[in-house]
Amino acid sequence: MIGAEVSLNDVTDELVGIFRDPGILLGIPLALAGAVFMSFGAQYQHRGVVKVERVTGQTGAGLTGRQLLALLGRPSWVAGTLMLGLAIICQLGALSVAPLILVQPIGAIALVITTLLNARVSGHKPTRRSIFAIVLCLGGIFSFVTIAAFFATEHAITARELSIILVILLVVLVIFGGTWLARRRKLRALFYISAGGVVYGFVATLAKVVISRAQAGNFDWLTVLCVVGLLIAAGVGSYFVQTSYSVGPPDLVIAGLTVIDPIVAVVIGLVVLGEASSAPPWALVGFGIAGAIAIVGVFLLTRYHPQIISDSQELRIARGSGGERPPLA
Repeated sequence: MIGAEVSLNDVTDELVGIFRDPGILLGIPLALAGAVFMSFGAQYQHRGVVKVERVTGQTGAGLTGRQLLALLGRPSWVAGTLMLGLAIICQLGALSVAPLILVQPIGAIALVITTLLNARVSGHKPTRRSIFAIVLCLGGIFSFVTIAAFFATEHAITARELSIILVILLVVLVIFGGTWLARRRKLRALFYISAGGVVYGFVATLAKVVISRAQAGNFDWLTVLCVVGLLIAAGVGSYFVQTSYSVGPPDLVIAGLTVIDPIVAVVIGLVVLGEASSAPPWALVGFGIAGAIAIVGVFLLTRYHPQIISDSQELRIARGSGGERPPLA
């Protein structure tokens, strides 16, 4: 547990201690493997969603129940789902042997891998603006998680804190669900990516809570509610993520999952669980600045991504000529 007074020597000693433990170093290749699996999984899932939309002829209004069932019959989507499952296993394995300060920044490499992979598949090379946006994403999340790793302290989660998390989750689901119902046909990639990242942030938090309470033998009715909330959030988040593949390239989805997801999870820990009680004022300011930088990076990426710009230009040309939008490749 790290107190509020942390010197440069303390930080150096902590990092040296990390690399002296051979077991901890196992987390690095596991995290790298998880990033690779996540990148390829996102690419294959995106391909499956696009194919299903093309076959059904329904695009731009969120995935329907028929389309969700059709995904199960697409080999590319199934392969992508299996790869994402392997990514989760690798990440959990990495976290079990290595600290967050090592695992989380390495996981963010998935954004870089997916960007390069999508550029090769789609033929849309990254522009200076999109590269700058990716740098903001990576720099912001790396700074945010690093500060959290050194100053956050864990406490036993009380029933009151757990109830607050569940209530906040309910409010978030109502807001996103209501927005989706009211403006389904007008929503853009940024909404689905942000919604998926935020909801999955609660999934990560609730998963940690359930595991902790189960290990402590405290599996009461409140823990059952956590399991129910986790399953609902996982289902809603999965829908938003899958729909985001239909309205944006896969690297945008990964940006949401590797930037927004951990920020939400850490903010819940800091604000609700009091894990920043030992952090000095400058660290709290650092949280705000780093988080804002990462989120701005996601916003810029949704605006200046070369594939989105290209699709928008094609749509304007099609509308101007009175025709329909050209089919997705």
